[in-house]
Amino acid sequence: MTRTPHSPSARHSLNRLGWLFALALAGLLLALPLGRSASGASAQALPSLADLAERLRPSVVNISAETTVQAQGGVPGGPGDPWSEMFRRFFEGQPFPFPESAPQAPPADRRTTSLGSGFIIDRDGFILTNNHVIERATGITVTFDDRRRRKATVVGRDALTDLALLKVEKRPSDTFAPVRLGDSDKLRVGDWVLAIGNPFGLSHTVTAGIVSAKGRVIGAGRFDDFIQTDASINPGNSGGPLFDLNGDVIGINTAIFSRAGGNIGIGFAIPASMAQALVPQLRRGSVVRGFLGVSIQSVNETMAKSLGLKDKRGAIVASVVEDSPAAKAGIRRGDVIVTLDGKKIEQARDLSRTAAGLKPGTATKVELLRAGKPVSVVIAVGRMPDEEQMIARAPTRENLTSQLGIQVQDLTPEIARQVGARSRTGVVVSNVAPGSTAAQVGLQRGDVIVEVNQKRVRSVSEMLAALSKGKGTGNLFFVERKGSTFYMAIESQG
Repeated sequence: MTRTPHSPSARHSLNRLGWLFALALAGLLLALPLGRSASGASAQALPSLADLAERLRPSVVNISAETTVQAQGGVPGGPGDPWSEMFRRFFEGQPFPFPESAPQAPPADRRTTSLGSGFIIDRDGFILTNNHVIERATGITVTFDDRRRRKATVVGRDALTDLALLKVEKRPSDTFAPVRLGDSDKLRVGDWVLAIGNPFGLSHTVTAGIVSAKGRVIGAGRFDDFIQTDASINPGNSGGPLFDLNGDVIGINTAIFSRAGGNIGIGFAIPASMAQALVPQLRRGSVVRGFLGVSIQSVNETMAKSLGLKDKRGAIVASVVEDSPAAKAGIRRGDVIVTLDGKKIEQARDLSRTAAGLKPGTATKVELLRAGKPVSVVIAVGRMPDEEQMIARAPTRENLTSQLGIQVQDLTPEIARQVGARSRTGVVVSNVAPGSTAAQVGLQRGDVIVEVNQKRVRSVSEMLAALSKGKGTGNLFFVERKGSTFYMAIESQG
């Protein structure tokens, strides 16, 4: 028999459902005011950054850097050809289709403009930014929050920390609103931060987030010590300030981690304490650092066991530069440096930073372990060479001037950073003879030779072996120049 709504069991079910519905409705009505109250409490707990942003915006500037790029003539797909990347991808793994006698593209210089950010640090118009924002710039224009535009010149720059100091032209009616460099050492993970900059050319964009981590090493250089933040940072933010809630600059926005070029919540800023220590030297035009003359690496567990060390603390010397302060002090390859100038060395970067902070010409004590036994030496601190000296002073293992018109040497991690190479192995060009075949095809000092005659080369000796295959037919080089790669065909001179 089919049950209907009028049956006793059906009425009982309906009554039970009615009670359940009434209880649910009552619970919902009771919850609504509580929900609004909780939401209101959360809104009151979050600080408004509007007043802070309004006060700081006049101190932040947009930087437009104009650069002249010298294009080279050549065959399609060669250096200077704007379609070279397309040719390389299209013919990847295949013989290059154009003969060397193909018509040459006429060389033509072109101007490019890059955008970045910066901030005013005093009332005279000094501006701090990233070195990569203004590097190789032939003209710099600064735009203020009130749309004033002024020309600026480079006072000093430091490629190793990616910092640069500019001086903006000051007219009689100009006033500037400087901000203070704060103490980034006091930052804590979780502190609120504010970024103001020029992402994608969008002037004085304000974003906020927290300090995600401190002391990050991202492979930018030997002095990596970045603040990580999830405040949105994008291309164009470089050189702009990262503020704390007091309005002090605690970082200089420099880099992002991204798979597509945009922000994914992982940005990096140079600590303000590092910048503050360098500003006096930047005002004088350059940064002078101490130099020991050693290549080093951190001690890992395997090394510690092999060397008979109790722990993995210290920096092991991988090589010693000839005639350097370290060589004169008797430091040897395999020594483990554990203290420098009284400061403990836990890992390689500690040694790099400590040595850089020493004054050239002073004497300091180095404590090390040699074959497991403690040794102390006194070293006369030298002056760290600049980029040009770094390339030239490393020993040239082979001289190829007579054959190709070039001098080369093994690529080291230090030189790779200096010349802006992505490759970590290869052969770097230390000199190109004027008028040589290498010079005629456009090979330059600082270029990294990655392949010779389709053979990967990791050292000068491997390069010489690969060159022997090109006798009588010319040599095909695969070259990297500041992150860009291309092929070059070079014939031997003799």
